[in-house]
Amino acid sequence: MNSREPRLFLINPSNPFVSMAKTSGSRWNRYRAWKPLSLMVLAGLTPAEWQITIIDENLGVPDYDTMPLPDLVGVTAFTSQANRAYEVAARYRNLGVPVVMGGIHASMCAEEVAGRVDSIVTGEAEGVWAEVLANARDGRLKPLYEGGLAETKDVPLARHDLLPDTYAFGAIQTTRGCQLNCSFCSVTAFNGSRYRQRPIADVVREFRSIPEKRILVVDDNLIGTGAKQVARAKELFRALAKADLGKQWVAQVTINFGDDEELLQLARAAGAIGVFIGFESPTAEGLAEVGKKFNLMKNRDFPASVRRIQKHGIMVVGSFIIGLDVDGPGIGKLVAGTAARYGVDNLNVLFLTPLPGTRLWDQMKAQDRIPLQAYPQDWKYYTLTYPVARYRGLSLGGAIDEMNTCNGTYYSVLHILRRMGENMSRGRNPFYSLVMNLSSRRNSRLFGRLYTNFQRVEGARF
Repeated sequence: MNSREPRLFLINPSNPFVSMAKTSGSRWNRYRAWKPLSLMVLAGLTPAEWQITIIDENLGVPDYDTMPLPDLVGVTAFTSQANRAYEVAARYRNLGVPVVMGGIHASMCAEEVAGRVDSIVTGEAEGVWAEVLANARDGRLKPLYEGGLAETKDVPLARHDLLPDTYAFGAIQTTRGCQLNCSFCSVTAFNGSRYRQRPIADVVREFRSIPEKRILVVDDNLIGTGAKQVARAKELFRALAKADLGKQWVAQVTINFGDDEELLQLARAAGAIGVFIGFESPTAEGLAEVGKKFNLMKNRDFPASVRRIQKHGIMVVGSFIIGLDVDGPGIGKLVAGTAARYGVDNLNVLFLTPLPGTRLWDQMKAQDRIPLQAYPQDWKYYTLTYPVARYRGLSLGGAIDEMNTCNGTYYSVLHILRRMGENMSRGRNPFYSLVMNLSSRRNSRLFGRLYTNFQRVEGARF
């Protein structure tokens, strides 16, 4: 590189899930595009002499031809973004610009990625990013940097100033790692099973630096599962409440969030307005199948847990999976009915998807149950919203019918109005719930049409 300040592009490739879910001019689009937090963290690790540009293609693909040529390109990708990541990499490599790729897909499919970029970073990049940049400046990038697991004290404040104010939600991460190790989830393979917590003072400082009023806490489980982890969550909530930042946030938690009245009070005082909870299956057999034994502990009353959370003005989004081995005809109505019985404010239903690096991937691959294996082209379907596997109790058409039935039932106008009425009768502001329900209803109808085309184009491979 020459003597001027080097220029770094950090690129988040367009994600098929976001792209296919948006329609021109829809005001709901900004609620479906999440900030590329990993790139913002990398920017926070980058020395001041670098000129940094973060490009999130989910906001629109820029005209790269009109942009100055960078000295280094960093690309991240979830599995469904891999194809676009390779296109971006090829463009810049053809111009003589080195490309380094990280993120979960590069970590789980390093062999595939290796031929398409100049360098790969596996795992968490905090421990190796300085070396990557130094080597890039010297023209001696190594083909592989193994990041491993970072110490959370080394996680810098993300550069929230490098992205436009187009997003509905800001983003922050306060912990890493997940102890649950569910069979379908690659979090444990990527971030480890040790629950690692960032210093609370760092978290509060970063909350303060986020320009958006509403924030998504991207932790896989904000509160943890053990007594010490819950105690830390309480300390964090106390610190956020004391800072009085005026922020509202949503987070992923486990069902034990509803067990502790003090925890709920503190979370609300700290700005909590909603939580995502992975219920995964309406049956005990389904929970056992995916390894979500935690939900079976203490013989919990799920509707009562949900009500305790909602009593504090915190919405609950319930997540379920269709396509488990125990699922058969009728699972769609069962999931919709279970979500209604639990009383969740919104429903997030996904197809069981074997992602590289998971136990589910190994199992389904060994059983020849992954028909879409023309990689990398087929990665575009691995959004969690397409039925990419052969399900034991459901045909391809059957799985699609169950998903459509589930969404059609839960998001019927009558059921949406009923949920709004219950919110108002319990003194809760129904606005956010109404926004989520209408957005989900619209997108479920769009996906219904996409599924018809998917079955027509790819059905023969099943």
